Amino acid sequence: MNWFFAYLALGVAAGFFAGLLGIGGGAVVVPILVMMFAAQGFPDAHLMHLVLGTSMATIIFTSISSMRTHHQHQAVNWSVVKTISPGIILGTLLGAQLAAHVPTRPLAIFFAVFMTYVAAQMIINAKPAPSRDLPGRLGMMGAGLGIGAISALAAVGGGSLTVPFLLWCNVKMHQAIGTSAAVGLPIALAGTLGYMLSGYGASGLPAGSFGFIYLPALAGTVLASAMVAPFGARLAHRLPVAILKKIFASVILLLLAKMLYGLFSR
Repeated sequence: MNWFFAYLALGVAAGFFAGLLGIGGGAVVVPILVMMFAAQGFPDAHLMHLVLGTSMATIIFTSISSMRTHHQHQAVNWSVVKTISPGIILGTLLGAQLAAHVPTRPLAIFFAVFMTYVAAQMIINAKPAPSRDLPGRLGMMGAGLGIGAISALAAVGGGSLTVPFLLWCNVKMHQAIGTSAAVGLPIALAGTLGYMLSGYGASGLPAGSFGFIYLPALAGTVLASAMVAPFGARLAHRLPVAILKKIFASVILLLLAKMLYGLFSR
């Protein structure tokens, strides 16, 4: 099988949903890469680390593309991006370092539990009540720290955490999605650096790895996702996102079940 074409197909799906829902694409990339890497015989010891690192690196490109489109729609609150980014960067670096010391199966379970929570929120269309204003710098630092750490451990762009946080703080939905897409860039940059450094010198990594980043998968996924993400972002302003989230959440739950079955039956 030519795996590069499989990575291209994965990139199309990841880019579309990253732009449409502001979720960074990791929700799609991680479970499918687990199955792809396992099928290629990658070592169990570093399977999940390679998946998370590669997924985080793909988000750099999807977030740039999606962020530009949301900015064109004046849907990015750059003041929020500026104040939350220091905490985001620190939290993401710490999360990536922590992930390097956690075995593959516990990491997979953490990802599955987190994404099940995200999928449930999508299905019931839960939206936090806008009960407060945005906090000051210290509060934004703390929020960024938590969002960054969890995003690194799950290799997602933070949208599943950033969007609810911003809605809770009285930010409008389209601006919350656009701002989340912009916040995904510092998450992705810090997370990629963290997984690259933590995987440096690890034994048994497949050829083409750069730390815990598998470059062939990164190249194929990014090539397609960066082109498709703007299309998804434009549709976010036209389609019934709530309905699409329910469909997407159902697909994610099926992928998670398949991913866990494959890992624990090996």
